[in-house]
Formats: sequence, structure tokens, C-alpha cells
Amino acid sequence: MLFDTHAHLDQEEFDADRDAVVRRAHDAGVTRIVAVGTTAPTSRRCVELAHQFPGVLAAVGIQPNYTAQAAAGDWDLVVAAAEDPRVVALGETGLDRHWDYAPLEVQQDYFDRHLRLSQERRLPFIVHTRESDADVLAMLREARTRGPLSGVMHSFTGSAETAAVCVELGLFISFAGMVTFKKSEALRAVAATVPADRIVIETDSPYLSPHPLRGKPNEPAHLVHTARVLAEVRGVSLEDFSRETTANARRLFGVAES
Repeated sequence: MLFDTHAHLDQEEFDADRDAVVRRAHDAGVTRIVAVGTTAPTSRRCVELAHQFPGVLAAVGIQPNYTAQAAAGDWDLVVAAAEDPRVVALGETGLDRHWDYAPLEVQQDYFDRHLRLSQERRLPFIVHTRESDADVLAMLREARTRGPLSGVMHSFTGSAETAAVCVELGLFISFAGMVTFKKSEALRAVAATVPADRIVIETDSPYLSPHPLRGKPNEPAHLVHTARVLAEVRGVSLEDFSRETTANARRLFGVAES
């Protein structure tokens, strides 16, 4: 069994065959999928999907690149949605210096809101970071002074040192399809260093299709390709790695065995 910790099932790429996408995931052994919001409206849609499909759970939040577009009241909608029993995480949140879509101080404000809400509600958070690892770590360290952290570094592409700091802070490290690319030797080496009880996997569907499916739309059923590469890198069987990462994801999100 596999657990896709991050997929954007709400997006229009899945509108034509979303039922079939979820069915193919189940047939491929992906028994749980976290549908992750990026805005207040998409968060609400992810909650709807979590109620529609038994194997789907939801994360609600405002992604850093959308923070400047957030309307008055959008954060209140996220806070309210977090009360839904199908919601297992907050996010995605974090910081992004690559795109110039939102001022850094606005991104930091929303990241702080997610972190504080996580600590108040005891819901894990999902971190997006792009060219901003140092800034993210600084905010995580500050949040850690207020209390324990529970969260995951989504689609991790950072260094082994950054991964180790995140683990020390109490976080999980998630790898997506990029780890399967031929040019990603360094990232695979980082993945080999993550403790067995802190590694999880994701598709980030419809993005980041793994090798050998690059150039095609990604979907949760493709998670096995990432799992197979990581199992080989870490010197374990695919079955053991799948069992390990699924158990980690359940612990992260507080999901009981099915």
C-alpha cells in the first residue's frame, strides 16, 4: 500500500476523469491521497473531494505565491475549514523567492499564521520552499520556541544538512517525482540520509511526473515509480519501503489503518 501525501486533485486537469484518476490510484495500491489546497476556494474544493472519495483526505491553506491575492476573509475560511473532520493538515504554506508573485513579508505573515494555527489545533503543516530554505528554517526555529512542531517538507529538493535540521525540528521529509530524474543523483543521495521513520512520498499531481512518464500529466497512480527509485537508493525492498512510508504518513496525519 502507498500513501500520496500531496496531490492537487482539485485542479482542472482532473475535471474530465477525476473518478477514474482516484480509481486508478486505488488499483495501483495508493490507498490514501491528501488533496492539498493553495487558496481558500481550492481548499474548500479539497474538503469536498475528501468527503466524496473515501480514500481522499484534505489539507487547507494559502500557498505563498497566492498570498498577495488573498481576499478579506479568506484566512477565516481556511481556519473554519480546518475544523472539518476530513482535514488532516494545513497548507500548503511556506516561502517562495523564485517567483515574484507576493512580497516576502506577506508570505512570512501567512506562513506564521499557518504555523500558529498548527500549534493551536495540533494539525500538521505542509511546507513549500523554493530558493528560501534559510528563511523557512529561521521561521521554523522561531515557531519551535513556542512549542513542538508537526509538519512535512513538501517535494524536498534541499541539502542533506537542511533535511537533518528539519528532522531535528520534528518534521518529515517528502520526495516527489524529481528524485527519479536522471540528473537528480545529488537529490537521491540526500534521500538516502533521511531517517527511516521520517521519510514520506508524494506525486504533487498533476506536476512532476516521474521517470519514465516525464512530459505526461502526473496522477497519484504514478507514485510507485518514485517509491521504487527511493527503495533502491535506500537499499530496501519496494514492499518494505511502501509499508514504512505509509506508516510514517499515517503517523504524520493522524490517520488510522484502514
